[in-house]
Amino acid sequence: MKKLLTVLLIASNATCFAQNINADKSAFAHTFSIVARDANTGEMAVAVQSHWFSVGSLVSWGKSGVGVVATQSFVNPAYGPRGLALMQEGISAEAALDQLVAEDEGKAFRQVAFLDVNGNAAAYTGEKCVVYASQITGDNFSVQANMMLTDQTVPAMAKAFEAHSDLPLAERMVAVLKAAQDAGGDIRGKQSAALIVVGPELAENSWEEYRINLRVDDHENPIEELDRLLKVARAYDYMNRGDLAVEAGDMPEALKLYGTAERMFPDNLEMQFWAAVAMANDGQLEEAKPIFKNIFEQDENWREMIGRLVKPGLLTLSEEEVKQIQEL
Repeated sequence: MKKLLTVLLIASNATCFAQNINADKSAFAHTFSIVARDANTGEMAVAVQSHWFSVGSLVSWGKSGVGVVATQSFVNPAYGPRGLALMQEGISAEAALDQLVAEDEGKAFRQVAFLDVNGNAAAYTGEKCVVYASQITGDNFSVQANMMLTDQTVPAMAKAFEAHSDLPLAERMVAVLKAAQDAGGDIRGKQSAALIVVGPELAENSWEEYRINLRVDDHENPIEELDRLLKVARAYDYMNRGDLAVEAGDMPEALKLYGTAERMFPDNLEMQFWAAVAMANDGQLEEAKPIFKNIFEQDENWREMIGRLVKPGLLTLSEEEVKQIQEL
């Protein structure tokens, strides 16, 4: 008979924190994670990996200007929104976590970490978390794990965080996940991973909440895929900034930004195309023509795209010059 465990539901009035329900599969997230803050930029982040589907949909929570939360083991997702709400009220990570753990009837099965905007970190590992289960909390970070193959995973994570202080926070978080996996990781293996990064100030708009928001829900090598997606995200950040430069009519800046993205992913036709458009708009049409020709040979749709850029002002060439490109 399937064993029944006490797990938690978010109470509708947020005053009752626990109810008795069956610990079905949706409540599981045995895993390793890190919550951390960059002391220089003030950015805060959560990174996590598990042998479970879509770990990022349950474990990682964050709010710009407030803090971040990782809630795992037999997950109570209420720790995320409730913890962030308490920290937004000015309550420290430690005090907020202590309050919620005290209200949690299933706390023996939980593993949770909070980090607030000031870099204060706190973590809790319940006595019934599956071994190996432990935590290390330090300056601007907390690393925690349960159901690990060996007892070296958490120490390896702490060491990696401190050793990679030269990296941007997102890349530093991925380095910590890699160190955890190299130390043995989840005893069951690998399946999903996630990374969120939020800023040091409250976001004015909801769509500005996350600086990085990446999930690998199901993959043979989720940490490696997360690393790849982070590199893609960095390249497309240059693309987005290039678009803004085009809108502002600053073609030299657009060319610089598009060119940076293209160098990061030289086989990406989209990046090649917009770099060529910026070159053409900057008076370098002849230099751009071979690039356009190569793109068109691989995908004719880009040839059709050229003509569509004139009306919105994204291609500032004469009718004859546009025709020259289209006939390459």
